[in-house]
Amino acid sequence: MELIGHINDFVWTYLLTALLLGTGLYFTLRFKGVQFRMIGEMLRLLANSGQRHDDRRDAALPPGRKISSFQAFAVSLASRVGTGNVAGVAIAIALGGPGAVFWMWVVALLGSVNAFVESTLAQLFKVRGEHSYIGGPAYYISRGLGKRWYAVVFAVLITVTFALAFNSVQSNTISIAMHGSFGIERYVTGLVLTVLTLVVIWGGIQRIAKINEVVVPVMAVLYILLAVYVIVVRIDCFPHVMAMIVKNAFGIEQVAGGSIGMAMIMGVKRGLFSNEAGEGSTPNAAATAAVSHPVKQGLIQTLGVYTDTLLICTATAFIILCSGVAGTGLTGIELTQAALASEVGGAASAFVAVAIVLFGFTSIIANYYYGESNLGFIKKKRSLTIVLRLLSSGMVMAGSLASLDLVWGLADITMAMMTLCNIIAILLLGGYAGLLLKDYQAQRRRGIDPEYNRSTIPGISERTDCW
Repeated sequence: MELIGHINDFVWTYLLTALLLGTGLYFTLRFKGVQFRMIGEMLRLLANSGQRHDDRRDAALPPGRKISSFQAFAVSLASRVGTGNVAGVAIAIALGGPGAVFWMWVVALLGSVNAFVESTLAQLFKVRGEHSYIGGPAYYISRGLGKRWYAVVFAVLITVTFALAFNSVQSNTISIAMHGSFGIERYVTGLVLTVLTLVVIWGGIQRIAKINEVVVPVMAVLYILLAVYVIVVRIDCFPHVMAMIVKNAFGIEQVAGGSIGMAMIMGVKRGLFSNEAGEGSTPNAAATAAVSHPVKQGLIQTLGVYTDTLLICTATAFIILCSGVAGTGLTGIELTQAALASEVGGAASAFVAVAIVLFGFTSIIANYYYGESNLGFIKKKRSLTIVLRLLSSGMVMAGSLASLDLVWGLADITMAMMTLCNIIAILLLGGYAGLLLKDYQAQRRRGIDPEYNRSTIPGISERTDCW
């Protein structure tokens, strides 16, 4: 744990925090705040995203295998909305103070443009798979930059991070929640999760997408409604909570004590774990959608960052800070459960346990898909896929029994390495996203539904075989 702590401190303090925020600021200025000025367009696209786009380009896909824009959004949201929103926020507050929430907002607002760029690039460079479109950073690094070795490095990192490390985090939080609320032994929860994971992931992306498009929106809405109830009941403390967050993020006392740095690092770290903006994970889901223009899915995925952090993470933060249980020594899912129990009653703790089971399990199966799609990029071999399924399920079991500090520490290290690779790639390829955005806006101004033609960006037509 000491070694893991030293590595994490170095990577996040001196490298990732500045790089993430700097890249977000750079793209925000370059694309004139696309993540803010096109929110209306994002909502319009999301409203129509349940329809599967029929196009001659999709003819090669097997019947019934097309992933709708909303299904792709749901898979990526399933990975985003999980323990990071409930347990991760609690860890950030416990270690970084209320100011960590402010920096989670900052990383969401600036980082959302990174999500736009990476998801647009994933659509541009996607390829036809056996059952659906596939793509992601490994594909746009290989096709856009022409560096397969770099793409393989990323593919290995995301496979280890999501299919193994992140899945152990999800199962760890689920097992702790179930033990705390219902007294269920952690190994029993681990066994059940492992079996369910094997059953679902053997069904492929279609089964994953169908489950996630139903479960994730319902649970997210219920959780937000519960948070709104707490805020309404305790509306008198709302101004105090807001002041506490801002003061802790910038206050003189925090600067003097050095805790402002911890607030920033924990906010950025836990914010990235939750919303995944710029991390390189959600483009794998974004690439599967059948859409008429790459920017459409880029905008929809941007909205996913707001949904995750500005709504769900903020809801958790307000529950904890309104309750006054922060600073009692609790952390992770136990802190969130204690906060809700103090505000709503003991039944709320059980609700959180059930919510984290559904949030966490949908994250597990979405995380696995990211690993499988990137393993397929390295080498398409069924035996390797079977090994990954067994290893991923094994990590679900191991995570259920491991300590909280160990699983989160390992996840932070692998997440940092993966994010570093992806940020460098989107900085180098971001110009293509800018050209696509100009083309999309020009077509919208003419009053037509945008469609991308490979001739729009000369010189890369041979590398974009799906358009």
